[in-house]
Amino acid sequence: MNKPLRRVSVFCLILVAALMLRANWVQVVKADDYANNSHNKRAIYEKYSHPRGDFLVEGKPITSSVKTDDKQYEFLRKYEFGPMYAPVTGFISPFVGKNLLESIDDDILSGKDSRLFVRKVLDTVTNKGTRGGNVALTINAKAQEAAYNGLKDKTGAAVAIDPDTGKVLAMVSTPSYDPNVLAQNDRNAVAKAYDGLTLDTNKKRKTPDTNFDPKMPMDNRALRYTYAPGSTFKLITAAAALSTGQFKPDTVPTVPLSGGKLFYPNSNQFLPDSHPAECAGASLQKALELSCNTVFASVGQQVTQEKVKAQADAFGFNNFGKGSQNPLDIPSRAAMSVFPTGLDQGQLMRSSIGQDSVAATPLQMAMVVAGIANNGKVMKPYVVDELRAQNLSVLEKTQPQVAGEAITPEVAQMLQDMMKGVVDNGTGKSAQIPGVTVGGKTGTAQHGENNNKNPYAWFVSYAKGADGKKVAVAVVVEDSDAERNEISGSGLAGPIAKAIMEAVVKK
Repeated sequence: MNKPLRRVSVFCLILVAALMLRANWVQVVKADDYANNSHNKRAIYEKYSHPRGDFLVEGKPITSSVKTDDKQYEFLRKYEFGPMYAPVTGFISPFVGKNLLESIDDDILSGKDSRLFVRKVLDTVTNKGTRGGNVALTINAKAQEAAYNGLKDKTGAAVAIDPDTGKVLAMVSTPSYDPNVLAQNDRNAVAKAYDGLTLDTNKKRKTPDTNFDPKMPMDNRALRYTYAPGSTFKLITAAAALSTGQFKPDTVPTVPLSGGKLFYPNSNQFLPDSHPAECAGASLQKALELSCNTVFASVGQQVTQEKVKAQADAFGFNNFGKGSQNPLDIPSRAAMSVFPTGLDQGQLMRSSIGQDSVAATPLQMAMVVAGIANNGKVMKPYVVDELRAQNLSVLEKTQPQVAGEAITPEVAQMLQDMMKGVVDNGTGKSAQIPGVTVGGKTGTAQHGENNNKNPYAWFVSYAKGADGKKVAVAVVVEDSDAERNEISGSGLAGPIAKAIMEAVVKK
């Protein structure tokens, strides 16, 4: 071979090698990047070329796939109970993406998960076509319906948990939205609907209590919003006190009243009580029943800031939320609930009754009550029970996990009895259920600068049926049509919690 021809041959070999290297780079190394690229229309069209798997509640689908005449988007998602389950399932849209479980479990639902390969091959051979797998939820259908019906004309959230396992039995956030408006194949209609639902999502939010728009329907308030828990936090202060061994339910704490009032240190401002005469000289039990601010503010000081915070942390505050080393994914990520540090005595007084800078998600307060009802063990909450193949065989099942032991069984039993007293004799009578053991705690949390907005109404509770079935519930109502002086945890949130508990424990 002459020299010029040899050079041309070598150059051609280099070009072939370069082409082969590039082809392998694209097909092997970058394959997933290209396949998952949001601009790859073929991948999007393929996803909508076959039925998507469903979300199941108690074995029944709450979603479906609808065949269309569109050759690009042949099958579209349909949500059978749209607004009721939107805070759990999220949405999927051909044009604006997906969120929550629709995003997290997309591989199963779309049929891409490697565990579905054999079934996918069999369906192809038998000419059944590609189908997605299914996601079985932990939700109790009647409890979810009760929570949604109770909240749908209000702004707020509700969470119900099985104390023994951590299964989320209900999770509602209102106002909600209908994900069907985002699942259609009309690009302009979807864009208009999405803008209407998210117009204020970039609005600056300073703190949980100020400067946020309460009408964001796509926000999951049960997981992502933190609120001042108000008097429901007194359960944690009581737990800290009982755990020291220096307090019992019948202990009468020392409260340094002056003229019948508890003043802040070095101040002429005092902490108000709704029942000042009855709270004076009240035992810990009676103080919880009447929700005495003065008693629990003093108890918080006596127990010390460090022990109150340690008790809050044991239930999950400062631990499990977004930004922590142990984020709480159920599997959607929850915001962190916070009990602050570096408090002066006045701040500690307010923090001990769930005000000041204390902030909690409804999920966190449901975990607190669930831990009390589960004899001190806090279970990690979860909402996906099983991942299933197209033939409903189980691919993966979530196993209950202990998140921590917040209190001893002895302290838990004392708190259960004290909470039962709140419902039987105190501020929580609206949650009584005949034939069912119910314990609860009301809360009315200050809201706005200098408390200039309607307060939040809280109710947290547990119920035990005659057959041993249990449920823990947290409900918060941000606003309602009620007059300010008519807003209370018992009046607004209590009946909703009662309906949820009845749905779970009553046959």
